[in-house]
Amino acid sequence: MKKIMMMAVMAAAATTAFAQTAAQQAEEWGAKCEAEYQTFSKIFDEAQKSMVMKTTYDTLSMNKSLIQAFKYAYKCNEFDIQPNEKGKVKPKFQKKNRSRLMAARPNLVNAGLYFYNDRKDQASALEAWGLYVDAPTAPFFEGETFPEDKSLSEVAYFASLAAYNQKDYEKAVRYANVAMQDPAKANDAQEILIFSQKDNCKTHADSVAYLNTLKDLHAKNPQNERFFGMMIDYYSKPWMVAEKKAWLEEEISSNAQNKMAWALKGEVLMNEEKWDEAVEAYKKAVEIDPEFVQVIFNIGISLNSKAIALKDQLADKATGRLTVENNKKILDVLNESKGYLEKLKTMDPNQEKTRWAYPLYQIYYSLGDEAKAAEMQSLLNN
Repeated sequence: MKKIMMMAVMAAAATTAFAQTAAQQAEEWGAKCEAEYQTFSKIFDEAQKSMVMKTTYDTLSMNKSLIQAFKYAYKCNEFDIQPNEKGKVKPKFQKKNRSRLMAARPNLVNAGLYFYNDRKDQASALEAWGLYVDAPTAPFFEGETFPEDKSLSEVAYFASLAAYNQKDYEKAVRYANVAMQDPAKANDAQEILIFSQKDNCKTHADSVAYLNTLKDLHAKNPQNERFFGMMIDYYSKPWMVAEKKAWLEEEISSNAQNKMAWALKGEVLMNEEKWDEAVEAYKKAVEIDPEFVQVIFNIGISLNSKAIALKDQLADKATGRLTVENNKKILDVLNESKGYLEKLKTMDPNQEKTRWAYPLYQIYYSLGDEAKAAEMQSLLNN
C-alpha cells in the first residue's frame, strides 16, 4: 500500500513540476533558438561581405543554423504560449522570433538548394524546403500576413521531389498538392503525387485512394498517356477482368476516339475467345489509327482463331466432314484473316513489330496455296 501511495505522490509531483517548468522550457528552447540564429546571422553577414571582399564563409554552418533556428523557435513556442499560474498566456519569445524568422525565411530556399545540389543531402534539403513551404500554415506564424509568393509552388515541387526520393510519401503527397495549385507546376507535381500514392499502397484503402486519385488525374488530363498507362497497369491483374471491362466501357463512353481503349477491349474479348466482338473492337481502333499494326495483327489472329473454332463447330460430329456451304463460311473467314496479315507484309516487312509470317503460313496452308506457304516457310527458317 505504501508503495502505491509513493507512486501516486510522485506522479502528482511530476505534474506540478511540469506545470512549473513550462516557462523554463520556453527559456531553454528560446536560448537554443537565439544561439542558432546568431550563428546564422553572423555567417550571413560574412556572406554578404564576401560578395565584395571575395572572402570565404562557412556555408554549411550557416544553413544548418538557419534550419535549427526555425525548429527551436517552433519548440520554444509550444511552451511559450502555455498559460501561466494565473491562466493567462503571455509569450515571451514569440514576437521576436517571429519577426526575425519571417525575414530569414527566404534563405531557406537557398539552404535547400545548397544541400540538394552541393551536399547531395536530400534529407536536409527536404527539411529546409519543407520549413519554407509550411511556414504560412505553421502554428508559430498564426496571425502573420505572408506576402504573395510566386516561388512557393516551385519550392513545394522540389520539396515533394526530395520527399519522394527519401521515400517519405506522406510529405511528397502534401507538397505535391501545394505545387499543383500552380498550373505551371501541375503536371510535374501530379506525377510525384500519383507515384507516391502508388509506391505507398499497403492496404485496400490505400489502393482505393490511389485509384481515385489516378482516375481524377486522368479525367483532368485525358491526353496524358502516363496516367492512362498506369490505369492499364492497375487493371492488369488477372482477377480484375470484370473491373477492367467496366473501366474500358467508361473510357469509350467518355472518349470514343481513344484507340487504346478500343484495342484493350478487343484484347479482353480476344482472351475470352469472343472472336467477332474482339474483331469489332479492334476495327474501331484501326478506324482511329490505320497504322496501328499490333491491332491489325490481332484482327488477323482473331479471324484465324474464329475459322478454327468454326470448323470444329460446323464439322459433322460423326465424319468430321464439312458441307460445301459450311466450308465456304470457313474459307471466307480465312481469306479475311489473310487480307489483314498480308497488309502487315507491307506495313511491317521486317517483322519488327509483329510476327506475321507464321500465322500467314498457316492460312496459306489451310487455303491450299502451296507456293505462298513455302514462301512463308522460308521466312520462318531464317
